[in-house]
Amino acid sequence: MRQRRIKVPPEEGEAAYHCMSRTVNGEWLFEPVDREVLRKQLWLVADYCGLQVLTYTILSNHFHVLVRVPQKHVPSDDELLRRYERMYPKPTMYQTARLEVIKQQLKTGGPEAEFWRERQLKLMGDVSAYMKLVKQRFSIWFNRSHRRYGTLWSERFKSVLVESGQALQAMSAYIDLNCVRAGLAADPKDYRFCGYAEAVAGDKTAQNGLGVVMENSNWKETQAIYRQVLFATGADAREQGACLSAEALAEVMEAGGRLPLATVLRCRVRYFSDGAVLGSQAFVERQLAVYSARTGRREQTAPHLLPKITDWGDIATLRGLRKAVFG
Repeated sequence: MRQRRIKVPPEEGEAAYHCMSRTVNGEWLFEPVDREVLRKQLWLVADYCGLQVLTYTILSNHFHVLVRVPQKHVPSDDELLRRYERMYPKPTMYQTARLEVIKQQLKTGGPEAEFWRERQLKLMGDVSAYMKLVKQRFSIWFNRSHRRYGTLWSERFKSVLVESGQALQAMSAYIDLNCVRAGLAADPKDYRFCGYAEAVAGDKTAQNGLGVVMENSNWKETQAIYRQVLFATGADAREQGACLSAEALAEVMEAGGRLPLATVLRCRVRYFSDGAVLGSQAFVERQLAVYSARTGRREQTAPHLLPKITDWGDIATLRGLRKAVFG
């Protein structure tokens, strides 16, 4: 039986989400040029919606993005205009004329300006609006560029609410290690289409995102610590070995064995994409209580600690997965 989708709203204040979307039928559609366009859209739409990209990865048939949703606040009209003009740098003549009217009415008050302001504010600070805009804009570009039509994405998108601290660090590393799991690179710094590679290459925005993950504003210190999360000791990635198969992981679990966290993160962990909420047991319980209070529903579920195959610390998930959780 398919589990019902649970969308757990965050507590008041900022929150981090891991979002993932896959192409229709999982087809390998994205060439390097396509990935480059999608990479730019992830950053551009985040600026428009007032979100912060912490890290991301784009592969041939899907992408992951870890975003921080800040505390709710109302941007000024000047800030809304800045975001809008950056989002739509080449307006039509009609759009240009209408925007001039809106700018005037924003100063004096008027129905056009009020309607425009309300429409923009609905898209601010909302991870669902962010993902919808990213996927819509990229789909239009991709279909035009490749002379195709029809849907590009297989589903809406998956999202997991992630607690700051250890859970956020593990999630970030899991996302950046996608290229290693796919066999595209031995070290994510050598894979262009991920947040870690952009940060290592000197992009300040990408460095700031990983700084939030590691709770350290000094990039040199952040890089050294984050690399330890990626590769256990910060050593050369080639010394860490290849990904383990799902069967090998199952054997380790059945034997009661344990593996380094970095080894497990180089394998596919379904909790990181299907778990709904990831964090400490107290955090998961709190989010479940928020969900119940807002919807009036009582879910027949409880926090599930992750399998003791590695040192997860206190990390738990909301959803207990019936299928194999690794592989």
